[in-house]
Amino acid sequence: MDNATSLTIGRGIRNSAARAPAKIAIRCDGVSLPYGELSARILRVAQAALASGLGPGDNVTLLAPNFLEYVEIVAGLSDVGVVVVTANSHMTSSELNAILTDSDSRALFVHLVCADVAADSDAANRGPVFSIGSSYEQWRDQRYDVLPLPVIADDSTFAISYTSGTTGKPKGIMLSHRSRTLTFLAMAVEYGCYGPDDHGLAVAPLYHGGGFAFGVVPLFTGGCCTMLSSFDPEQLLRELEATQATSVFVVPTHVSALFALPEATRARYRFPHLKTVISNAAPLPQSAKEQLVDYFGEGKLFECYGSTEACIVSNIRPGDVLRKRDSVGLPFPYTEISILDDDGHPVTPGDSGVVYSRSPYLFNGYWKYPEETAAAWHEDWVTAGDLGRQDEEGFLYIEGRAKDMIISGGVNIYPKEVETVIERFPGVAEALVVGAPDPHWGERVVAFVVGKGKAEVDIVALEAHCRTDLSNFKVPKEYRLVDSVPRNPTGKLLRRILRDELE
Repeated sequence: MDNATSLTIGRGIRNSAARAPAKIAIRCDGVSLPYGELSARILRVAQAALASGLGPGDNVTLLAPNFLEYVEIVAGLSDVGVVVVTANSHMTSSELNAILTDSDSRALFVHLVCADVAADSDAANRGPVFSIGSSYEQWRDQRYDVLPLPVIADDSTFAISYTSGTTGKPKGIMLSHRSRTLTFLAMAVEYGCYGPDDHGLAVAPLYHGGGFAFGVVPLFTGGCCTMLSSFDPEQLLRELEATQATSVFVVPTHVSALFALPEATRARYRFPHLKTVISNAAPLPQSAKEQLVDYFGEGKLFECYGSTEACIVSNIRPGDVLRKRDSVGLPFPYTEISILDDDGHPVTPGDSGVVYSRSPYLFNGYWKYPEETAAAWHEDWVTAGDLGRQDEEGFLYIEGRAKDMIISGGVNIYPKEVETVIERFPGVAEALVVGAPDPHWGERVVAFVVGKGKAEVDIVALEAHCRTDLSNFKVPKEYRLVDSVPRNPTGKLLRRILRDELE
C-alpha cells in the first residue's frame, strides 16, 4: 500500500481538488480558499513537517478555534504520519501543559486568540511554537527539497482528541485515518447533504471529534464549507441564508440560543436550500426537536448519538424524530449495536444495559491508558460507558452514563429517564438530575430545573406531574430552579459541577 491508495483526509481533499481546483472549498471570516490552493497548502505543510524532522509517530498539538488554516494543518501533518492533538481552544495554560506533557508533543501550533495561554505555558521548552499569522506561514511556505511522503497505514492514528475531563483526568482518544474517512463516506450516504453540489455550515469547534467530522466531510466529498470562528445565534441564521447552505450541524446549546432569540428575529430569515439539520454531542430535548421541526420544516432534522471512541453509533431520521420520542434512532450505516448486562450478555429488548457498538469507525484506544482501553472493549465491541435500551423496532434510547447512575435505597435510577419526564412539563426548558449524598437513602434525587423564558415553574404541579409518570423512588426529593445548567463548550452536561455543590 502507498499514499496513492491509503485512506487519508489529505488524499480525499486532493481528489476533490483534482475534480474542481478553482471551486471554493472553505470560507471563514470573509476569506475564501479554493480547492487547488487548499490542496497545495496541505502538501506544503507535509513537506515542511518532513524538513523539520517530524514524521510517523510524532505528536504535535494544535491549539485554536475554527479558522481557515485548521484543515490544512491537520491534513498536511497527518499525511506524513504526524499525529495532531486537537486541543480545546478554551483551556488554561496549566491544562495545556498537562496535555503537552501527556501527549509528548514535539511542537505547538497556536492561533492568535490562544497566544496568551501558550505564552504562559512551558510549550517553548518542549519544541517549536508556530503562531498562526506569522511563524506558521513562514514555516509552511519556505522552499524545501521535495521528499517522498511516507507510507501511511489506514489503521494508524491521525489525531488525538482529549476527553473533557469532567469525571477525572482527561484521556487522549486515538482516532485512525480509516475510522475518520470511512465515517465521511457513511455520512454522505446517511444524511444526503454531502456532495459536490452541497454547502455545509460548520458551527461546532473543530477541536471536538464531532465538530471536526461535520466540518471536514463537505471537503472530503467535494462540497464547500463555511466555518464560523465563533458562535452567535443570529449570525448562524444570517450565514445559513447568505451561503445557501444545504446542511448545518449543531449542538443543544446552539439550539437553545437560537430559540432564545426574539421570534421576530428568527422570522426574518429564509432557508430554501437547507436540506439537513443534524444535532449531536448531547441529548436534544424532545421539545427542542419539535421547535426545530416547526422552524426549519419537516423532513430535515436528524439527531445522532455517538462518542469520540465509537464515532457515530446511531441516527434518528426525520420521519421518526417526532414519532419515536426521545430516541436517538437506529444503527448508523455499517454499525451494530448491542445492549449488554454487567456480565457481558445481551439483554432483551426494552431492558437497560451498557451500550456497545462495533463498526469500522472505532477508536485505536486511549493514549498511555492500556487498562482503560481494555475496559472499553468487550471482544470486538466498544462502549463509552453509556446506558441505554432498544425497543422492539431496534430504536435506541440513551438513559445516561453508568458513572452518573443514582443508587437510592439500593435501587438504580437513571437520571435521563427523570429528566425526560420533567422536560415534558409545560414551562420547563431543561432539567439536570443528579444524586446527592443522603444518610438514609445513600443518595437522594435532586433536580435542577431551567424554566422557559421568564415564566416561573410551579414546583408543586411539577412534582405531581412526576408522580404520575415515575415510580415513587424516582421522583426527585428536591427541586432547584436555576437560570441554566452547566455545559462544556461542545454542549455536554457537566453533572459533576452540580454534584459537587450538593456534597
